[in-house]
Amino acid sequence: MAEDGAADDVAAAPDAPSVAARDDLAGVVDLFEWLTRAELSHALSELAFKQRAEVDDDAIAAAIDVAVAEYALVPAPPAALSEGGETPPETADPEAGLDAGDVALAVGPAAFPSLPDGAGDLPHILDVPERDVDREALSEAVLARLSADAVSAIRESNADRLEVLADVTYDIEAWAPVDAGEIRERIVAELDA
Repeated sequence: MAEDGAADDVAAAPDAPSVAARDDLAGVVDLFEWLTRAELSHALSELAFKQRAEVDDDAIAAAIDVAVAEYALVPAPPAALSEGGETPPETADPEAGLDAGDVALAVGPAAFPSLPDGAGDLPHILDVPERDVDREALSEAVLARLSADAVSAIRESNADRLEVLADVTYDIEAWAPVDAGEIRERIVAELDA
């Protein structure tokens, strides 16, 4: 899968961004440790401008939504974030809603971060201070989200979503020292029913 032009995939296919596009989003976030949705959207707009591509805000929002739904990007609770050594005051709790531009996003367990063409210049373009993510606090929040998502998908009998979440149970165990076995067992039992 070619990584160059993956940002074009974001603009060209808002209904189904490619895995490369999803991983490129994670790569952009990884440059900074975490970004708010608004900052990530701004970064992607800057990349599009650098590539002389048309900016499609709806496509960018859809690509971010897909990356979050597939756990390539994960909403990070304020307790997991630091900015210049302190908890940033302007990030929202992820429970407030994923559409909020001030919800912080970090690289998730299903990502294989890659950098789209020109992304290496983003730290010089964006005015983002030094940041860090507390991986333990983040992994606890992601595991709790995964459990809640599994319960929701089971209630809705959403087999497609359960398949995605089953894969994430393996990804998260490779990504952080957590045990998602119980969640996986519930998902597999539902899929086999």
